[in-house]
Amino acid sequence: MKIALVHDYLKEYGGAEKVLEALSHIWPPAPIYTAFSLPSKWGVHRQRLEKTWRHVHTSWAQKLPLKDRLTSHYTAISPLFFENFNFNEYDVVFISSTGAYFPRGIVVKPQTLVINYCHTPPRFLYGLPAGNLARKKLYWRPLSAFVNSYLRVIDFNFAQRPDCFIANSQNVANRITKFYRRDSSVIYPPCDIGDKAKSKPGGEFYLFVSRLSRSKRPDLAIKAANHLQLPLKVIGKPIGKSTLDQYRRLAGPTVEILGEVTDQELDRLYREAAALIFPSEQEDFGIAPVEAMGRGTPVIALRAGGPLETIIEAKTGQFFDRPTTTSLVKLLKNFKPQNYSPAACRHQAQKFSQSQFKAQIKQFVKTKYQEHQNSFVK
Repeated sequence: MKIALVHDYLKEYGGAEKVLEALSHIWPPAPIYTAFSLPSKWGVHRQRLEKTWRHVHTSWAQKLPLKDRLTSHYTAISPLFFENFNFNEYDVVFISSTGAYFPRGIVVKPQTLVINYCHTPPRFLYGLPAGNLARKKLYWRPLSAFVNSYLRVIDFNFAQRPDCFIANSQNVANRITKFYRRDSSVIYPPCDIGDKAKSKPGGEFYLFVSRLSRSKRPDLAIKAANHLQLPLKVIGKPIGKSTLDQYRRLAGPTVEILGEVTDQELDRLYREAAALIFPSEQEDFGIAPVEAMGRGTPVIALRAGGPLETIIEAKTGQFFDRPTTTSLVKLLKNFKPQNYSPAACRHQAQKFSQSQFKAQIKQFVKTKYQEHQNSFVK
């Protein structure tokens, strides 16, 4: 099989990009087709990713001005970005998408199998909390409502093109059924669970790990830590300098905003933390909770979205019920890290390992490709 990979755009490095990186390890020769690529935004991961993503093909969107600042604004014309790519030489086109830039709009010949690994239907189109608030600004809101109505029609029509869907969680599979009327298979994303769990439970600080965007709710973790005077370390790439400054102003004396850290440093912090606080709203899957459990660290998460599929309540973590500081503070007051077995956390995380992901993806593609080829045999 000759395989091509397709991805919305290569900007910040997050969960979707971790999946794309794993796919590149499965099929090293496979080129990547994307709207645009901004290696300068890959942060501490740049050197590694430039070696892994050696063959990147960008659309005419690469020539658009201010792509890093106007990513959200360009969504209105993004269905046009992928139409001119030529995939005639490929047997399989594997799309990894959040739907942000509608890569399902690719055009292929009938003999080419198209698989869509869907991290989520576009959150901004279907009323889910989104990290970028540009569309909600007063001057943009009327036009945004009109454009979004048009984009929902395009999104639905494009979603009928792939031959099959893979969802990154049952949570997302339900969205695919609801919004696209399509079936999907669930294959959880690859999580770096480390080499081993810490030897004993507990720790001297709490940890928040995620992109520093509004929908991830770092503000809840910071406010709860301020209220209880708990030591908290906040890890994640900010969405712009103003965002980082905002959270630094919000942080009290017990809260440390670290921003991005290396993989080695993150591994150490996961092991030393008492617990990971994960207050993200309607998370699609949530890789950070699994990474923490892989190091033997329990998770405190909002009772919503993907973490409901990965955390075993009272065994590998706890849930708080509402996205409010009051609800999180109430849980933290009674939370006892020493009650959570590192071995139990590690055991749960192993269900979502990178090796599991790679094995399942390879088998899925092999099976679907054979079925697709058989459909052309007369």
